[in-house]
Amino acid sequence: MRIILTTGLLLCCSNVFMTFAWYGHLRNLSHKPWIIAALVSWGIAFFEYLIQVPANRIGHQVLDVAHLKILQEIITLSVFVPFSILYMKEQVRLDYLWAGLCILAAVFFVFRQRLFGG
Repeated sequence: MRIILTTGLLLCCSNVFMTFAWYGHLRNLSHKPWIIAALVSWGIAFFEYLIQVPANRIGHQVLDVAHLKILQEIITLSVFVPFSILYMKEQVRLDYLWAGLCILAAVFFVFRQRLFGG
């Protein structure tokens, strides 16, 4: 269980970097040429990968790739929704709830054997 928690924590940290790399330039660098935004984003993404690669290596000790991917998607939405609302000032939409429920269904189907056996 410690490995899964460590993996989740590292993936959360890497996702913060990833989200800023992918979307932060829309707020901060919208007045700059796209190449500047791309270079800044790549610089931020470098730090994301420094955390994400070890996280997946640690997690793969006890989880298979499908588990890691679904965990990543849960974390991505968990980081992205507050980012879009608080940082990007986007409006909350009911679609976020439906997307979250779809992700929860994916979690159930990927982890059900691990959780319930069989």
